[in-house]
Amino acid sequence: MPQAPEPTAAESASPDALPSGPLAREALALAAFDHVVSHASGFRARPGQRDMAALIAHTLSGVSLGDGSVSGDAGLPERGIAVVQAGTGVGKSAAYASTVIPLALAQQKRVIISTATVALQEQLIAKDLPALAAVLPEPFTFSLAKGRGRYVCRLKLDQLSGGDAASADLFESDDAPAAADESAAGVAAHTVATAAASARMAERWGERAKQYLQWTHQLDSGAWDGDRDRLDEPPEGDVWSPVAAERHSCTARHCPSYNSCSYYQARARLAQSQVIVVNHDLLLATLGLHALPAPEDCYLVFDEAHHLGAVAQGQFTASMDLMRTQWLDRLPRAVDEVAGALQHTPNADVATLARELKAAQGELARMAMARLGDNPDWLALTGRAPVRGGWAGAASKGSVIGPSAQGGWGDGVASVMDRFEGGALPPDWLETVARLQANASALLKVFEALATQLKATARDNPGDAARCAKLYSRLGVLAPRLQSAQETAALWLQEPGFNDTDQPRQAPLAKWLQAGLSHGLITLTAHACPLEPGSLLRNQLWSKVRAAVVTSASLVTCGGFEHFLHESGLAHDDAVVAREVQSPFDHARQGRLVVVQTQADPKDVEAYTREMLDALMTDLAEVRRGALVLFTSRAQMRRAQALLERGLHSDLRDQVLVQGDASRTQLLRKHGERVAAGSPSILFGLQSFGEGLDLPGELCEWVFITKLPFASPSDPVGQARADWLKSQGRDPFSELVVPATGARLLQWTGRAIRAETDEAVVVCYDARLLRQSYGRRMLKGLPPYRLQRRQNGVLTDV
Repeated sequence: MPQAPEPTAAESASPDALPSGPLAREALALAAFDHVVSHASGFRARPGQRDMAALIAHTLSGVSLGDGSVSGDAGLPERGIAVVQAGTGVGKSAAYASTVIPLALAQQKRVIISTATVALQEQLIAKDLPALAAVLPEPFTFSLAKGRGRYVCRLKLDQLSGGDAASADLFESDDAPAAADESAAGVAAHTVATAAASARMAERWGERAKQYLQWTHQLDSGAWDGDRDRLDEPPEGDVWSPVAAERHSCTARHCPSYNSCSYYQARARLAQSQVIVVNHDLLLATLGLHALPAPEDCYLVFDEAHHLGAVAQGQFTASMDLMRTQWLDRLPRAVDEVAGALQHTPNADVATLARELKAAQGELARMAMARLGDNPDWLALTGRAPVRGGWAGAASKGSVIGPSAQGGWGDGVASVMDRFEGGALPPDWLETVARLQANASALLKVFEALATQLKATARDNPGDAARCAKLYSRLGVLAPRLQSAQETAALWLQEPGFNDTDQPRQAPLAKWLQAGLSHGLITLTAHACPLEPGSLLRNQLWSKVRAAVVTSASLVTCGGFEHFLHESGLAHDDAVVAREVQSPFDHARQGRLVVVQTQADPKDVEAYTREMLDALMTDLAEVRRGALVLFTSRAQMRRAQALLERGLHSDLRDQVLVQGDASRTQLLRKHGERVAAGSPSILFGLQSFGEGLDLPGELCEWVFITKLPFASPSDPVGQARADWLKSQGRDPFSELVVPATGARLLQWTGRAIRAETDEAVVVCYDARLLRQSYGRRMLKGLPPYRLQRRQNGVLTDV
């Protein structure tokens, strides 16, 4: 575990001897920051960073950490939440770490630093925290917290490395979904496809068994510690998941492999760490589970905090598979085996419950397919009708073709999403959904009773622990599917209450179906999600937090904090102090933002794309070192690639590296090698390349933005939120769409200037940035680049 050198007696002080008032704590934090600035090698003071440190020290100095118990008239404990927009180059991590960590050490408290990306976690663990630990007078230890699924389960690995296909059946299932065509020919084709799938599974199983055996040897020899991220070649998800540790199949200290368990060894290291680095997903997922320090008794730092709303929404989204139900045929057999071994009789008819649950899922799937049968987009996707119109026009009311089908933001199989407007299910669906929920709930109670008895048996009879752990895993592999079915059905049954004017008192849930094709077979899933991430975070997180720093380079959008504070649940919180500290970069001198005036309106997708790509190709010919081109859809990017393959622009083809053609790491390495050799190198990428790429100097002298990055219209949650705001007489475009796009645009333009010596040009081909009032709102949230308009090849300052 990383640790700083032991301090001398003069450098160290007992926490009991440290000053304890708010003013004294503020002085202590700022003194620690100044000490780091003056002692760290190569460190240079920056005004914005000092301002950020001062704000943090002042905001957190009056906070009381503890269990929250106060006397009846004492009021609530003091809280402090510093929300800081810190532009690129400020040095956020040094500002918060050098103030918050000394505050925590002085009070014998702990610090959690939560991030959104692996890259920042690695930077903190490998660079920032070791550098800080080397210069702070008081030593501290730090660790990286990872989810249970990042570690191997030794019990599963031992079972599967033996090559026993029966054991494999415990941990995964390649259930065959329904055929897309129910005719005789379609059924025959489905039978052939199912047989082919079985053959593929058998072949994959043989290869996986060899891999699992290799990992077993590496664990035994000490060459590997069981952490997925420490493997030389990180495995694909379908190889890793059968042996990954998971809560539902873990008996914890009752497992015979507990003492050598990679996950619990990592947990033990965390327990000894004063600073824990974690990601937003894991922190929110473990609230209330005691896996991390309690939010009310530690200092929290949220870096890359602009992701919090989206992460919270993902945490509370439920889904269930309506096509893959063969696991329910195996469920009674698994329960019988476990109950028989325990000589226990379940207090419910498991076989009947499983059969009724499968019947309810099947009935729901049939109703869903009947609904989709009238959907033109589904008919087009399955080849039974021509695709109508364009991207915006193809969607029937309440449904859209998913982004991968029409060249949107993501990857994956083609799909159609069909949303229930207002979160209201058809009335004749409710009885089926209620039956599904009741059966899943009853089965979960049986599972919980058996799990409790298994743990008790393992505790009371240590010699029987190995057998109990294997029996527990029999239930554990099925429990997540049961839980998903129960949670999704329960959310589908939720209806908002109404007031006296027949208006919903709160936002309804987003509820939708997603249907697709994979290897000629239908996939069908049901989904539900709360609409307002802010209320989720307010209730689940901020109500418990006493002291926090919330920071990012992208909190201010359209010139204010309002959108971020609303989305993150911090609006109207009296504990919040929000401030923007400026980047040390001279954007007006170092960079230009050029807005190209096209003849075609971006709403005319075909004409605009053709004109924009012609201009882009001309501009790419001017690139001499590194450049980044950001597209808003995969279809748009593919059209650009097609232009490079033929005609006037084919000479540019060898200079272009395209997202998806190789791993991100490989593309960036090749890009760096080309630029270092003095050659032009151009990266083509989508949304994920618009955030988090650090390409300083010659690696990125140009950023080309093909269109304003509005979110995909296929997002059912976004659609549902827009409908809800409209029903309240509000404007979703102004309240949601414009601020979210402005934040995304800020990230995209932020790829251009990464250091004080950089010079770069950002070219945006979407004239709405200057022409429309909402575009000018977005401009208010961007750094003060020199702004220029380009029309017919002529540049003029704006």
